[in-house]
Amino acid sequence: MGTFNPILNFLFPPMAIFLLVLVLPPFLVVKLLGCIKRSIQSENVKGKVVLITGASSGIGECIAYEYASRGARLALTARRQDRLQAVANKARELGSPDVIVICADVSREEDCKRFVNETVEHFGQLDHLVNNAGVPRAGLFEKVANISDLSPVMDINFWGSLYSTHFAIPHLKRSKGKIIVNSSVLGWLSLPGSGIYNASKAALISFYETLSAEFGEDIGITIVTPGFVETEMMQGNRLQSKVPIPFESSEVCAKAMVDSACRGDLYSTEPSWLRICFLFKALCPELVDRCIHWLMISMKHPDLNSPD
Repeated sequence: MGTFNPILNFLFPPMAIFLLVLVLPPFLVVKLLGCIKRSIQSENVKGKVVLITGASSGIGECIAYEYASRGARLALTARRQDRLQAVANKARELGSPDVIVICADVSREEDCKRFVNETVEHFGQLDHLVNNAGVPRAGLFEKVANISDLSPVMDINFWGSLYSTHFAIPHLKRSKGKIIVNSSVLGWLSLPGSGIYNASKAALISFYETLSAEFGEDIGITIVTPGFVETEMMQGNRLQSKVPIPFESSEVCAKAMVDSACRGDLYSTEPSWLRICFLFKALCPELVDRCIHWLMISMKHPDLNSPD
């Protein structure tokens, strides 16, 4: 048995390359046909119940409007009651037949249980769960004074999604529903100065890929990895003025997310041109890391150059 791994180390790479060359072309054809079929048979969400976390602003707000325009019934949750009410009012104007708002903090397990239960008690069902709530955190890790200061990022971005998912699973299984997860390209394309944020988004990708394998067709999973999007959280962010990357509007991103979920896609990157970055990251990660570091230095990224 001790010699088995060395043999695999020698034989498996060329065998894998051969199989890839053999299997990849027909797989891509099948994948293309499946994408066309899903687009034609895209889910009609009229009358269905959608629970959206972090719905008071940004992408979550726009997702609410997108579902509302398609006639879905909505349960909106966030920490700001006044903002939620404003979003709910506009959602009704856009066509949602019924909207409820639930003030809650996704980092609290009991809050997540409560808003899932209230949603099902009010509507009698749950069809889509949109795990959108998240917070940013910028700064070099070596400059963090107290590690505990980083906990809220993981509590909201990662655990907040897990809590709500855990309590929603029985209801989603009954409806053959879907879970939409708002991760980020930074989950696999790590930029300096946002380590804990990147880690929280990478954890989401890994966890929901696992759930997709566990659920099969019982519950659909769509993992969305947006790039740089114009949101309330990005206002005043120094990175936006330093990095030469176009920022996408929340409205465009939200529409793409809902379209992708209704098609039943497992992965969705918005804008789609960022997918090529994943290919480079997979094939030559060292080169990508060096290029990113050079770019941040050359653009005088505040978190790499600021003395404080």
